[in-house]
Amino acid sequence: MDYSEINVINCLFNDLTVILFPDSPPNLANCITVAADMDDTFVAEIKFKMESTNQRHEDTPDAIEMNLMKVLQEHTILAGKIDYRNFGELVKHIKQASAIFLIASGRSGFSMRSVAMRMMHLGLRVYFVGETTTPAIKQGDLLWAASGSGTTSTILKAAEKAKLVGAQVIAMTTNTTSTLAVMADIHILIPAAEKEDHNGAKSKQYAGSLFEQALLLIGDAVFMELWKLDGTPAEQLWKRHANME
Repeated sequence: MDYSEINVINCLFNDLTVILFPDSPPNLANCITVAADMDDTFVAEIKFKMESTNQRHEDTPDAIEMNLMKVLQEHTILAGKIDYRNFGELVKHIKQASAIFLIASGRSGFSMRSVAMRMMHLGLRVYFVGETTTPAIKQGDLLWAASGSGTTSTILKAAEKAKLVGAQVIAMTTNTTSTLAVMADIHILIPAAEKEDHNGAKSKQYAGSLFEQALLLIGDAVFMELWKLDGTPAEQLWKRHANME
């Protein structure tokens, strides 16, 4: 920036200098310091800080690329740790169920909503629990539940209701001993970090990001297998795509 544009406002007592940096990000807009006057050392320090900030901004694109590569690397490692044996049961129950109900909370919920959309494209009768148009679950239906901790109260209540009426419950969690995992007819372990796992051993990402992302990727992998078994051409699936967006 042009340092001649720096606007200096001196207080009446001449012991407080407020420097306003034009065109700076909000968190850098104001720099307040106690100083008797604007000596050369102070100006040099301000210039150094501005140059350091500009350098960080220039490094940001490379940092974003590295972050993305790290996320992809974590999913590659995670994919190699999953036990896929129960996925055959998941696919079988999806194909046999009269209706399929999906449930998850928070960001996991957004991932599972995306999975529900793909199943709709296959022509399956699928619902996301909690939506106003979701009907009652019945015997012969399937509840596919996802919870990183396996202890989310709303999901546990849904699983209890599903089992009470005779529906199948398939759960995905990060914990084999969790309430949901034990309650489910079939449990699939996703060995990702839980939301409160802050030591970074399983993921460098924040909270349950790896689990939440994995649900979407796994859902797409399951969809691909269902689509292959179904054999419906992509052109036919496209006819079911939303046309009121």
